Amino acid sequence: MTGVWMRSAERDEDFTAFVVARSGRLVHLARMLCGDAALAEDLVQTALEKAYLRWDRIEMGDPFGYVRQVVVNQHLSWLRRRPWRERPSGGATELELDFERSVADPAHEVERRLVLSAALDALTARERAVVVLRYAEDLTEAQTAATLGVAVGTIKSAHARALQKLRAVPGLSASFTGGNA
Repeated sequence: MTGVWMRSAERDEDFTAFVVARSGRLVHLARMLCGDAALAEDLVQTALEKAYLRWDRIEMGDPFGYVRQVVVNQHLSWLRRRPWRERPSGGATELELDFERSVADPAHEVERRLVLSAALDALTARERAVVVLRYAEDLTEAQTAATLGVAVGTIKSAHARALQKLRAVPGLSASFTGGNA
């Protein structure tokens, strides 16, 4: 009985260490996917609950990749359950897009976040997921397709449409290159 308890305690310690180390990045990903801080935390919480139940099987592989996949799946499930496409109010001011970088000019960074958040809000759910996974998570087209469960061609076309929409957003390019709109 002591051996089973020790393995369980070690398992819990390993899982807790994973959560402490990676939950911030997972919440950041979820917030970029859905644009809502509260929903993002719920998505990550659900993903971590599912991961905990399978921790013995996933900890030796790529646990972050597994949990990231569950977060994306939870987000897609949430979208399917809400055909009227709820939109969070005030999400633009809550979206924290670059949480690890120190900012020399906080006002400029707030402006950048607002512009980017508004631009992401203009995309469809699939386009937004593609942009977030390709640029924020630095996944390849094939990895993005596998994560979203669609064909690579679907990713390419959604990516092209999203970039076309983002290029049309006034001030988006200037806010990231330092130029004037």
